[in-house]
Amino acid sequence: MAHVPIARHLLRARDLVDAHYSEALTVADMAAAAALSPAHFSRCFKAAFGESPHQYLLTRRLERAAALLLATDWTVAAIGVAVGVRSIGSFTTSFRRMYGMTPQAYRAAHPPAARHVRIPRCVAMAYGRPQNRTFREDTALPAA
Repeated sequence: MAHVPIARHLLRARDLVDAHYSEALTVADMAAAAALSPAHFSRCFKAAFGESPHQYLLTRRLERAAALLLATDWTVAAIGVAVGVRSIGSFTTSFRRMYGMTPQAYRAAHPPAARHVRIPRCVAMAYGRPQNRTFREDTALPAA
């Protein structure tokens, strides 16, 4: 059996976090994905990526929450639940620690671009649609 570098195992765990950050992941789950013991996994992950596995998971969740705050009108609680946070209080505290302001203040500081549009939203959306689609609906032959 060929030797697999430990970095590949760590990338597998990081991919698990990136794909399932909204689920209840633990360090033990990430360690299992990397096929390492939790303690050894935590040490190797921090050495490789500069942050602990838990901090990496929290960072992914907060980045996604910040994107949802800008792109949706969901409540902060709904966004917290959507990104997998169990406590809205700790979500707000972590968000403030990372971005320097509460989620509500972050949303207020970054108003949606639609607020500045001077044309009807349906027109902006029609012109904002991608022109080149990937599923080739324009190549179908007309029915005879």
